[in-house]
Amino acid sequence: MIISLRSSLTFIILLVLSGFCLSGQNKQSDKYRVVFYNAENLFDPFDDPSTNDKEYTPRGKSHWTMARLDQKVMMVYRALIAASDGTFPDVIGMAEIENLWIIEYLLKKTPLKEGNYGIIHKESPDPRGIDVALLYRKDRLIPVDYEFIPVRGNKAKRFASRDILHFKANIRKESIDFFVNHWPSRSGGYIETQQKRNLAAGILRHKLDSLLLVNPKSKFLLMGDFNATPDETCFTKILGASIEKENLASAKLINMAQFWSKEKIGTIRSKGHWEIFDQFICSGNLIEGTGVQISPNETIICKESFLLEDDKRYLGKKPFRTYMGPIYHGGVSDHLPISSLLFFK
Repeated sequence: MIISLRSSLTFIILLVLSGFCLSGQNKQSDKYRVVFYNAENLFDPFDDPSTNDKEYTPRGKSHWTMARLDQKVMMVYRALIAASDGTFPDVIGMAEIENLWIIEYLLKKTPLKEGNYGIIHKESPDPRGIDVALLYRKDRLIPVDYEFIPVRGNKAKRFASRDILHFKANIRKESIDFFVNHWPSRSGGYIETQQKRNLAAGILRHKLDSLLLVNPKSKFLLMGDFNATPDETCFTKILGASIEKENLASAKLINMAQFWSKEKIGTIRSKGHWEIFDQFICSGNLIEGTGVQISPNETIICKESFLLEDDKRYLGKKPFRTYMGPIYHGGVSDHLPISSLLFFK
């Protein structure tokens, strides 16, 4: 049953029910849920002089307040739990979060505080101050190492985008490399910004190749808002992420979005058209191999009804956003969360 958060009473009821539902999770399960979510401008309401975040303050044009933040934080929590089939995700990749404070606030103010999460985060050079982050359950994964890989333009085309977060962890003594991405947006035009995404793809490909030189059997799981669809050059030519359903084991990288081909929904919608910007990409040995594996059948776009609303202009449904232009709308994000399942074979 979907419970609305539009009143304080149901807000309290949801907290109570969430506590009962999640407290009984089996911590010894050999299945591991991974969720990625672009939470669209998950800002604190405080002005940071070092970034362009004045819009998301009480006196800014969005009139961003603690009350509005509290509602959004609870809806982000609901989205993460819904994408993880009603359980705490074992790994959460996030985009468009402002800082460490906002992640800690999300954990403190929702039942996620019972999930025993560790946080991987670093301030990015993004002008607006939005970052990527990764949360992992400390009783389920053993961290090995992490790093932040810069995505920068050259002198001719200067720009600074979000870093790529690389997190290596052990799951039942088997190592897996997670990468959280938020590639340069299309703001300014698709053609004008395409080279920025191509650069990000090349930087990530170089990192994967360097890991494969050390260990040819490395297992990769890439996730993120790539601001590109699976058939674009940055994926098929530069990153080398296959969208073919044949010879999966021999492919260097497999874009799991190929298994969503029959879906009538994407992860983001513009002018009545759904597109898949948020994706999971894995190494071939994660889909046809032994040990830790990924389940194509349980790699999904979460489209719970509370994340959607009617598209009155173009018909159908669209993501339920926090703002519609400058007007507060009470939703959560212009993206839908995606989820996958790791298991042992």
